[in-house]
Amino acid sequence: HVQLVESGGGSVQAGGSLRLSCAASGHSLTMAWFRQAPGKEREGVASILTSGGVTFYDPSVKGRFTISQDNVKNILYLQMNSLKPEDTAMYYCAHAPVYCRTDWRDIGQYDFWGQGTQVTVS
Repeated sequence: HVQLVESGGGSVQAGGSLRLSCAASGHSLTMAWFRQAPGKEREGVASILTSGGVTFYDPSVKGRFTISQDNVKNILYLQMNSLKPEDTAMYYCAHAPVYCRTDWRDIGQYDFWGQGTQVTVS
């Protein structure tokens, strides 16, 4: 069983920055950030292959968001810059026991999820 605990969400003005953190209790092959806005489906934001650090991004955040990891502390990060109102959502980190490449957005690949942290951009 893997526990994921997110932190770092909050309210920020458009153009501002936030850094999300996700503390993980176990080993993974893929970690990812998803988000879900009210009335919308959960969507993939970014993912990282924990061995080697290969990253994937949704086009809507590429160039603004950066996913990274601290393998010693077992923490996943999402640095979010140039935030826009459309980035407002609940953000979740997710754990996958397999390598996810072209299928990194497939929610079914992920077996453990955090409780979420709210990001509001006005």
